[in-house]
Amino acid sequence: MTEMVPAKATRREWTGLVALSVACLVYSMDLSVLFLAIPSIVRELEPSATELLWMNDIYGFMVAGFLVTMGGLGDRIGRRRLLILGAAAFAAASAFAAFAQSAGMLVFARALLGIAGATIAPSTLSLIMNMFRDEGERNRAIGVWGTAFALGGLVGPLIGGVLLHFFHWGSVFLINVPIMALLIACAPFLLPEYRSGESPRLDLASVLLSLATVLPVIYGFKHMAIYGFDAPYLLPVAAGLMFGAFFVRRQRGLAEPLVDLALFRAPAFTVSMLVNLCGVFFIFALFLMQTQFFQLVIGLTPLEAALWAAIPGLFYTVMSLQAYRVTNHFGPVRTVLGGLVIFAAGAALMGFAAYAESLAGVLFANAVLGAGFIPVMLTTTGLIVGSAPPERGGVASAMSETSAELGGALGVGILGSLATMVYRLDMARADLSDLPAEIATAAGQTLAGAVDGARELGLSAPLWLATARSAFSLSFAVCSGVAAVALVLLALAAQRIYGRHEPRVEATGH
Repeated sequence: MTEMVPAKATRREWTGLVALSVACLVYSMDLSVLFLAIPSIVRELEPSATELLWMNDIYGFMVAGFLVTMGGLGDRIGRRRLLILGAAAFAAASAFAAFAQSAGMLVFARALLGIAGATIAPSTLSLIMNMFRDEGERNRAIGVWGTAFALGGLVGPLIGGVLLHFFHWGSVFLINVPIMALLIACAPFLLPEYRSGESPRLDLASVLLSLATVLPVIYGFKHMAIYGFDAPYLLPVAAGLMFGAFFVRRQRGLAEPLVDLALFRAPAFTVSMLVNLCGVFFIFALFLMQTQFFQLVIGLTPLEAALWAAIPGLFYTVMSLQAYRVTNHFGPVRTVLGGLVIFAAGAALMGFAAYAESLAGVLFANAVLGAGFIPVMLTTTGLIVGSAPPERGGVASAMSETSAELGGALGVGILGSLATMVYRLDMARADLSDLPAEIATAAGQTLAGAVDGARELGLSAPLWLATARSAFSLSFAVCSGVAAVALVLLALAAQRIYGRHEPRVEATGH
């Protein structure tokens, strides 16, 4: 019997992909566009320290918390319908944020933006799986989708800077409105509709339990990354894990669960999720340490550090557009396994460069990291969504995005804590006895504290500051080495599981 060849995408599908990618770019931009507007917002709205913290964090928290809920809702009521509703809500929340009259109003608007933003990632990715049935074209489309996210992070601060130079701070939000309006107008003509055919009823208890699981875990680890390892921040993590156990138990007893746990019975799905999470786990942590390394060890200004960091960012963007060629040529399994090995090599090179305090070495290591990380992430994303039944595509997309959110928070929190421990142990050899007690304590805990202390004392290059920089470089190298070893072990485990259970992409339809 002749096997049916999947239909090739038409101009309509490729044009629809452009519309979906622009929506993803805006969603990604809003994670960083606020950073440059903060000084203007502080002058006008006079937020408290707590309000300022929540302005920055609430968007990402709400996105992470509502991804699974929105993915499940899209499967039930229609992915295109949910995307249109989400785009309308995103535009309305953006306008509300732009004209906020108080800090509290802006925090609330950012929370609404996060909830609306959570409709975009799972809807766009699951729609791509419906639109592109040919494997080669689907890999290319996922690459374009990933590029949109990468570009959003790169151009967000740039667009924000231009808008703030000429207009009120609210313009960084108003830019979203015409883009979302265009998406709403085009979606019915360019995007197919897909729904699972299940009842649109959504279990409210499952929604609340999913929020109670994801939000405290991300909150706890992000705050450990910012303020260092502290026992009180383990409490929300523990609470989140407890609610997670209740969530899993409830899903097992429901006829129409929010998350179909049967997905995890497919080993290829589970290992792809694990690889996806671990990839983000290590890349986020290494990037955070790299940013500090540029400024505090090499001595670059924030602007210089941002410009040097943009070089790997541009490489990652180009790599995202070309990654489909690798996947199409070698196949998904070999791409993931080979990518993990290259990723591990990049992490090892990063460790050597950090220890040698070499700017050129870190930039080269970044290129190697990207050559492994990008194909791994885009390919596993395709495997996660593609290996799920079509009626679960929205939930699978949301789970992929949630695993990335969790991976980033866990990586920054756990590897950040390891780096802090190594730094403090190595700083024990520094003689801080002549320093004021407060400065000595700060210098012994973080390199930022040491640099600020030297500046406060008017010292340009004290011996203990050189020791602090060396201690940070060592901590960066240790974390990079841990990443390299862990990625090699992950590649071996993935090879074993993929070898026994070849991933199969489910057929998708319009």
